[in-house]
Amino acid sequence: MNTESQNLMVLKHLDRYGQINPKQADRLYGIMRLGARIYDLRDIMGKDRIKTLKVAKKNRFGKVTRFANYVLQ
Repeated sequence: MNTESQNLMVLKHLDRYGQINPKQADRLYGIMRLGARIYDLRDIMGKDRIKTLKVAKKNRFGKVTRFANYVLQ
């Protein structure tokens, strides 16, 4: 799968659901470098169109883990 098709999948997901996180990107589309795809999309669409929200949640072992949630503005 090439970069352009991954970018398109992420953009379609953002259009439909409004947000995406790395776990969703990997599970749904096999995209392991979501941050790189977001970087590409921001370069194309403008930096203000996709916002990064930092999330902290407990994992299955009870430890707090942090990840990014990307939201379409």
